[in-house]
Amino acid sequence: MTTYRIHPIVVGTKVFDKGMMTYQHDYGQEYVIPIYCWYLEGGDKKILVDTGEMQPIQSRDREEKIGGRIYTFQEGLSLWGLSPEDIDVVIHTHLHNDHCENDYRCTNATFFVREEELESIHNPHPLDFRYLEDYIEDVEANGQIQIVRSDAEILPGIEVVHTPAHTRGGLTVFVHTPNGRAAITGFCVIMENFYPPKTITAMEMEVIPPGTSVNTYDAYDILKKVKAQADILIPLHEPRFASMPTV
Repeated sequence: MTTYRIHPIVVGTKVFDKGMMTYQHDYGQEYVIPIYCWYLEGGDKKILVDTGEMQPIQSRDREEKIGGRIYTFQEGLSLWGLSPEDIDVVIHTHLHNDHCENDYRCTNATFFVREEELESIHNPHPLDFRYLEDYIEDVEANGQIQIVRSDAEILPGIEVVHTPAHTRGGLTVFVHTPNGRAAITGFCVIMENFYPPKTITAMEMEVIPPGTSVNTYDAYDILKKVKAQADILIPLHEPRFASMPTV
């Protein structure tokens, strides 16, 4: 079976209330999250999970808070000898703007997107303001999108599983690595969501749902399921990966 090395590339940040990550907990705490694209090195294709922000704020203050460098999309790819045109495949966890703003730069890529995400980006619910269809219009017009309608191994050693915790069409990407089965989550969380502090587990909660979710009860169960199925957990916005060249 093909195995991959997973390289986190920080291509943006957000400053917001920590409760946006941890449902019902830590509201009122300022929190800085990294925004990643993930380069999957292995096999015969150049593969990314998500593409991040188009124009990230690159400041010393934000880099200190996440513990790592912030790159433009082109700078981040160049760390691995790549340009946007070299990318063969992009797998989208979901289509909130901070996960797809650089899609148009990947002119030779095929984009794997769950069908509900395409519906949401073209007709978003008023509560979900993070969708902006402008960011996918180019790749959609060019016929670069391949719609995902079921769980599947889309490439050797890479599976996508529908996990509608944070959005209706969230896809968790399971990647076979030399150290086991890694899960790049299809929902926006940090490691604390999977491993809550004792103040939370004492309340008989095993995980913390995302701060924004489609259905909070379902999201709780989805997090438990993903945790049980992975040897390596990679929450989409966990800061510790910002200082790692390879997970």
